[in-house]
Amino acid sequence: MSWDFFVPVCVGDLVKTGGINQYVVQDVVPVKQLPSHLSKFKSALRSQGPSCILEHFDTGYSVLQHFNSLELGTKEDALELLVQVVNGLAVSLPTVLTSNSLSAAERKEKLNAVKMSVFLLCKLTESLESFSYRQNIVTAPGKGNKKGKGEGLLQWDSERESVLQAFVQLLQLDIRSLWSLSLVEEEFISCVTCCCYKLLENPTIGHVKNKPTRECIIHLLGVLITKYNHLLGASVKVIQMLQHFEQLSSVFAQAVSVWSTEYGVRAVIGEVIREIGQKSSEELAREGSGVKAFASFLSEVGGLVPELMIPNISVLITHLEGESHTMRVAVCEVLGEILVRVLCGDGLQESGRADRDRFFDILQEHLHDTHSHVRARVLQVFTRIVNSKALPLCRYSEVMELAVGRLMDKSVNAVKSAIQLLAAFIAHNPYSCKLSSADLKKPLEKEMAKLREMKEKLEGKAPVAVIRASELWAAMEPELLVTVRTTLEHTSEAEREQEDEEDEDVEEEKSEDDRATAVKIAQYLRVNKYRNAVKLCIKAHDWFPESEMFAALSTVTPESLMDTLGLIFKGSDEDASEDSQNMPPTPQKEGDKEGEDGELKKQEMLVQYLRDTETFSLQVERAIFIINNMLYWKTTSVVQEAVQFCVTVHEFSVANSISGVRKMLPLVWSTDAAIKDAVVQAYRRLYLNPQGDTIRMKAQTLVDNLSELMVDASLGTIQCLEEIVQEFFGSGSNLQLTVIQVLWERFTGKRESSVIQKRAAVLLLGMAARAEREVVLSNLDTLCSVALGEKVTEDFLLARDTAITICSITDHVRQSKGAPFRLPQDHQLFTCLTQAVAEGVVMEDPYWQSFMEQAVRLIYFLAESPDQLCSRLLQRSARLLLDQIAEGDEVNKDVSQMHDGSQVSSDQEEQVNCVCLAQLLALCGCVAFWQVSHLERSVSAELRRRRGETEEREEKEKRPGSKAKVANESTMEDELGLIGASAEDTEAELIRKICETELLADENLLSVFLPLLVKVCSSRGRYSHPQLTTAACLALSQYMMISPSVCEDNIRLMFTVLERSNLPVVRANAIIALGDLTVRFPNILEPWTQNLYARLSDEVPSVRQTAVTVLTQLVLKDVLKVKGQVSEVAVLLIDPEPQITSLALNFFNELATKDNAIYNLLPDIISRLSDPERGMSSEDFNTIMKQLFSYITKERQTESLVEKMCQRFRTAKTERQWCDLATSLSLLSMCERGFKRLQECWECYSDKLTEPGVYQPLLSITAKLRRGAKPQFKSQVDDFEKRLTAVHTRGLENVESPEMDENQREDGSAEKTSARTPLPTRGRQKSRRGQTKSSVSSQNDSFATPQKSRKSKKPAITFSSDEEEEDNDDAVMAESETPKVTTPISRSSRRTRLRN
Repeated sequence: MSWDFFVPVCVGDLVKTGGINQYVVQDVVPVKQLPSHLSKFKSALRSQGPSCILEHFDTGYSVLQHFNSLELGTKEDALELLVQVVNGLAVSLPTVLTSNSLSAAERKEKLNAVKMSVFLLCKLTESLESFSYRQNIVTAPGKGNKKGKGEGLLQWDSERESVLQAFVQLLQLDIRSLWSLSLVEEEFISCVTCCCYKLLENPTIGHVKNKPTRECIIHLLGVLITKYNHLLGASVKVIQMLQHFEQLSSVFAQAVSVWSTEYGVRAVIGEVIREIGQKSSEELAREGSGVKAFASFLSEVGGLVPELMIPNISVLITHLEGESHTMRVAVCEVLGEILVRVLCGDGLQESGRADRDRFFDILQEHLHDTHSHVRARVLQVFTRIVNSKALPLCRYSEVMELAVGRLMDKSVNAVKSAIQLLAAFIAHNPYSCKLSSADLKKPLEKEMAKLREMKEKLEGKAPVAVIRASELWAAMEPELLVTVRTTLEHTSEAEREQEDEEDEDVEEEKSEDDRATAVKIAQYLRVNKYRNAVKLCIKAHDWFPESEMFAALSTVTPESLMDTLGLIFKGSDEDASEDSQNMPPTPQKEGDKEGEDGELKKQEMLVQYLRDTETFSLQVERAIFIINNMLYWKTTSVVQEAVQFCVTVHEFSVANSISGVRKMLPLVWSTDAAIKDAVVQAYRRLYLNPQGDTIRMKAQTLVDNLSELMVDASLGTIQCLEEIVQEFFGSGSNLQLTVIQVLWERFTGKRESSVIQKRAAVLLLGMAARAEREVVLSNLDTLCSVALGEKVTEDFLLARDTAITICSITDHVRQSKGAPFRLPQDHQLFTCLTQAVAEGVVMEDPYWQSFMEQAVRLIYFLAESPDQLCSRLLQRSARLLLDQIAEGDEVNKDVSQMHDGSQVSSDQEEQVNCVCLAQLLALCGCVAFWQVSHLERSVSAELRRRRGETEEREEKEKRPGSKAKVANESTMEDELGLIGASAEDTEAELIRKICETELLADENLLSVFLPLLVKVCSSRGRYSHPQLTTAACLALSQYMMISPSVCEDNIRLMFTVLERSNLPVVRANAIIALGDLTVRFPNILEPWTQNLYARLSDEVPSVRQTAVTVLTQLVLKDVLKVKGQVSEVAVLLIDPEPQITSLALNFFNELATKDNAIYNLLPDIISRLSDPERGMSSEDFNTIMKQLFSYITKERQTESLVEKMCQRFRTAKTERQWCDLATSLSLLSMCERGFKRLQECWECYSDKLTEPGVYQPLLSITAKLRRGAKPQFKSQVDDFEKRLTAVHTRGLENVESPEMDENQREDGSAEKTSARTPLPTRGRQKSRRGQTKSSVSSQNDSFATPQKSRKSKKPAITFSSDEEEEDNDDAVMAESETPKVTTPISRSSRRTRLRN
């Protein structure tokens, strides 16, 4: 073979004349002849093997050239032949490569065959892939195209894998030996790699169905990287393709992981990450930079091989300072994976711990990232870390504090992630969450005191510091040297004589041996007798010349003497220490010391643990408080996360977790189905899926859980819980039946239970009775004997809850439509109830009134002729009260005077009986209220039911022949909807007449107590007891519900009580009562609306809160007309009480849903709040207006408000009002139309611009308008700003002078027109400047708020019930002071006016 095959860069290069010995295609086969040539190729393959490619290469080349013109079958045949050739080469080459007798010609032949076959198969694969992709785009996914898709695309999807496997089998061989010097040409490698990367460009390569293809490509590239030096090319190609194909991020992440682990090419990760790390922020910010793909790639690689990311992490950390938040997220996720899977545990080395701490610091910093997405993802990273238990204990408190802070984040996603992180902290915390911080405080103080005592005790036992002999010697050495020299010099005779005397003393001290002498010398040195020590040392040499201690003194010099003294002094100390060492040891004392040190360390660890636990508990409590408030956010996903958090903390028995569980209970009434479902599922998970081995144990657990929830629960909470558990109680399962049995055992006392558990049990039985009436109905005797029997006065709360439970079997609760279910008057239940209520009247039990209300309600719901029962009850109660007074000898009136409604008593009598009298009055009011309710609900419903039965019976009795005639006669009535209307009106009129004439007739007992109620309410000074006043006021309001005449007679008295009472509870009750009366008798109450709004400024927060709650309901239900008094509600937006502020905000949020409601009120609200007489600060005014203007979103409304507020400048008289109006204008979301209107109204405010408070807000409007404005509009804004500034600095007169006008005319009329609206004529300008402000107001009356209505004072209301005037009984407003009806309000039906 004389030629060589060179892999061409372009397919067409093979037909051109090549170099010497270079293969060139000789014959390009026509399309029609290709099938026959392919058949020859196939035959040659069978006979010659894969070497036939050398002869039939032109046939394969022709397929490439005519690819677009060929039929699909021809393409498939060519592909099949080429795959067989490559597979044949992979089979035959191993024997050739291992042969030592391979000639050059054979090597060239095999090499050309390999290159030809690989080239043709690669190019054909690329062409098929492109064709498949085009077909995929063109072919619609309709049913009619399934056949074509199955023939082409799906077949290629299956063939693609076989092609790649053939390449892998061939290239895995060591074919490099076929090339000279084993240097594989780059074109050959590029041919294969380009084919691989072409296949990776398929958008569906990441799908599950293409997993085999994806894995083959990865392994093929892995072979090329390891054996054919494709590392650098692969790294560059990965970066390039990630920039253009975002879907390849996960594919390349998997590829890099496989190359680095299975093929051992770890450098590829470093190369790719280094390339990504070197990308600048400017590059990543450009469109098409592939930043999303890079970020996704990094995140996935970090999850697959985090340990290989650590050496290159420093390159990536630089992106944390870049502008791309996507890259910051990716780097943080990589750090999280490293911390979870690599840098975790206690066995880290010092460098590993340092890296771990550095990475944690980085993550904590980015919890405060500027981008919300980064903050949310970092919180999720910490959640994974905590769930994996990879967070060091020392960082728990710090990270949790940051997480609690993120609960205040503006981003919803960040808040949700923070909630999830806190839930993970609670689920995996190493502390005790069951104790609150208050419970931990005392144990911590106790243990800290114990620790202090232990430290003080150890300090007292600490041994005295021992100073070594060497240290003492060093201290005395200078002075001793001076003494030695002085002693040896003998300077004077006197000293010699003295020394002789001392010598005599020293001689007398001669010891028995040299050791004793040395000890004496050391003692002299210790007591600073240096001279004696020196003399004794000199003498000792004479006494003991053979002693080794004094041998150095054979020649006495200062140096030898110092050496000897030092040896003696330090040696004696060492001897002493040796003696002490030779002494028997004291192991007990040493053990005690070690034991005490150990106890101290244990105590320190305990104290630190308690401190950490307390800190953790405080953070948990703070988190619970914040998240509980999130339960009522408008964002559904946040509410769902908050519900899940409450479930988590309750499951882990966190202290105070029950608060969140109770708070989310009302969400079962949410209109959002997702929230309602989340709450229902949460309660089922917590309470209705108990754990236990037997059904009995499960039932007991379920009852315990529900009972815990009902401790101190309000009536509303019980209703919410009933909504959740009613499905369970209606299931009829074995567990449900066992639960009911356990409840009865607890209630009756068969099982030991507390009073609270009994109350919870009876309420739960009431819930069960909603599903099955017989649960309670068949056990009425038991309920009466246990809760309403002889011991009823001992626990009125249990009696109250029992009455609530029995009410669950009544028609009112069950909403039955059949014949009414009622019990006879002589039933044991009513006997027990009336006796308990009557006996309680003369008792001073604080819980009697709540029981009484439920008892009266039950009587009216369940008894036949309840009015007769209650009449006897009132008589009995009044008789018992009179008997009690008579027994105490404190009453001077007989019973007849009592029935006359007058009562004269002494001061002592008031003090003794006021509570009992208050309870009697409360009973009267309750009976009056339920009597009216009974008439308008039960009696009216029964009349309708009987009428319906009568009509139905009459209809059946009519003959068939007369039906047609009757039907024809009533056709018109059917169309007009009048059938039954006259009958309903007759029934309603009957009920109204009974209320008006019979309920308070002289023969009715209710009428007896009305004068007494009026007397107590009107004589505030005489009857000053709080409970009595409260009960009388409430009872009077209930009497006023009976009829319009009673309401009109006492309305002035009720408002007198509202405004003059010193008791906040009385004022609050009066507001609620008057709200109910407004619903029932709107025409009577409408003139008194101003008095209701006045309570919004009450000095007591509870009264203000009640007032805003009542007025919110009245306004939103269209009972009260929305007028300017709403400004009083607006003031509550800055109330110091957050709950009141929240209610006011909710009022305006709901009001904003009504069309134009706030828009219509804003001008009046601004006028009222900016009134100088109110004295509101500018900061408060701005806060209120900012909230109110946030509801103005329409351009037309903004435009209109701009004009209205500009016109108000004319009537504003003070600088403060000008400033408030200007501030209001600046708070509007100004649009182009609004700005145009602002220019047109220049005359209204131009003369006020000299005031900074007017100029600055208007200037801020121009700054807002300039942002993002078009050039033409921006120039108008600039001109307006210049005009504002000119008037502010030089005054209106100077700016509008003739010289100024002349200059403006010279600038051009067109520019002048575009800059501002033309001004009025010169004559009008002069006259205006000469006028005063009052004249301006008079000229613009049509634009001004009427001053009379705003400034006029209300008629003075005088009260005659002051304590100083106790003798005057009529403490109500005069008739002339009563407001007159201005706007009658018609009501459609009286039956809908009564509050249920």
